[in-house]
Amino acid sequence: MQPDVFYPIVPDAAWAARVIPLGVRTLQLRIKDAASADVLPQIEAALAIAHRHGCQLIVNDYWREAIAAGADYVHLGQEDLVAADVVAIKAAGIRIGISTHSIEELDTALAAAPDYVALGPIYETKLKAMKWQPQGLDRIGAWKQRIGALPLVAIGGITPERADGVVGAGADSVAVITDFMTAQHPEKRIETWLAWAARQRLA
Repeated sequence: MQPDVFYPIVPDAAWAARVIPLGVRTLQLRIKDAASADVLPQIEAALAIAHRHGCQLIVNDYWREAIAAGADYVHLGQEDLVAADVVAIKAAGIRIGISTHSIEELDTALAAAPDYVALGPIYETKLKAMKWQPQGLDRIGAWKQRIGALPLVAIGGITPERADGVVGAGADSVAVITDFMTAQHPEKRIETWLAWAARQRLA
């Protein structure tokens, strides 16, 4: 099953426990700067919550721990892709998503036969300093033309107001962090996104 049309990205299992019960169908766990011994318990806790609620869990970067826990997906950046054992990940029955920011990176990603490709940042994002300029909607269309039926995930500066345009340009999913993490009431913002996603599924 491909990622849902909307999926939030959270930093730990505690955030997973907050948002998954709201009706999230796909969630990415992006743990940063954690000791290796802490990563597997976080993934296992998030995975237990996810599967209890019928939600797919994407694990960012930590492919060894994802295999050990039995995650649904592993998401790899370009540097992580170089170091990862893609054969072992696939042999464990785990699907793979790969970040791309340029044509060269897209070529690298497609050579690994991923289960989805991510493109970003679509818009300017304040989450972290990016060496890549905003990709824009036209780039989404170019990527989709290139990858065909392979799911395309758009990320970076996407809001509910922008999301229709992003999907209309060719994205199959939108991944979101800042829009809800910085909201005064994150759960309410997730609910706004879930209402949008429900409309998209009907369409």
